[in-house]
Amino acid sequence: MKAYVEFEVCNGAYEVSCPDASCRVGAALYIDEISALLDYSLVQKHLRFRLNHEVSMDVSRAFCPRAGCDTVVTVRAASPAHCPTCRHDFCSQCNQEWHGDLSCEAAAGSSSGAGAPLLAESELIKLCPMCRVPIEKDEGCAQMMCKRCKHVFCWYCLASLDDDFLLRHYDKGPCKNKLGHSRASVLWHRAQVVGIFAGFGLLLLVASPLLLLAAPCIVCCKCRLCNPNTKNLEEVEEIESISPARDDDDEEITRATRYISD
Repeated sequence: MKAYVEFEVCNGAYEVSCPDASCRVGAALYIDEISALLDYSLVQKHLRFRLNHEVSMDVSRAFCPRAGCDTVVTVRAASPAHCPTCRHDFCSQCNQEWHGDLSCEAAAGSSSGAGAPLLAESELIKLCPMCRVPIEKDEGCAQMMCKRCKHVFCWYCLASLDDDFLLRHYDKGPCKNKLGHSRASVLWHRAQVVGIFAGFGLLLLVASPLLLLAAPCIVCCKCRLCNPNTKNLEEVEEIESISPARDDDDEEITRATRYISD
């Protein structure tokens, strides 16, 4: 159990579910239970990840972008956010220093003044277009996935690739042939994706007639005429309805016998 919980925490699980396959509830372990199994450092790591996830999913909260300051700040759209710890004012949209009436794009292009970006200019560090967390790329292809919000995007133009299963984005436009993989590997990836969808479609096509044939049996099993328990219940009700009449006849016979004896 300890090894399982440690594996889930090290892989960034927000909740550690019950490992028992027969558990029908599927409840998550409490923080106290996790603390009793893991070391203090792993517990703090798990709590930190939970906080990061909750803040990233909350549009009204954000971390202060100043280096060394991890304060959670309340933010509002189109207004500066103020960190009470380091007294830093920043834009809640782009995490740069507050740039007043300038747009976030104009402020990012400025190299000095109030709109200077907090991150050093580098081709290896960019902000996630969804949650604005800094991401560093040291190797690999141009298809990136943010570890915090799981958003998939192109490294060069920051376009969303969440629905681009076939990676058609790299077939045209400014990012053409910039994926970082050979043409053969891209075709093999597309063949695998198409094969998966075709397999599901074929399975559904084969299973549909079987479901249609099994539907009358399923309905019949729930019918009152075919359910033995229902039959037994009806027999019991019929016997109970007859029993009061028999009791009345017995009482009349008893009264008649008493009358004759008198």
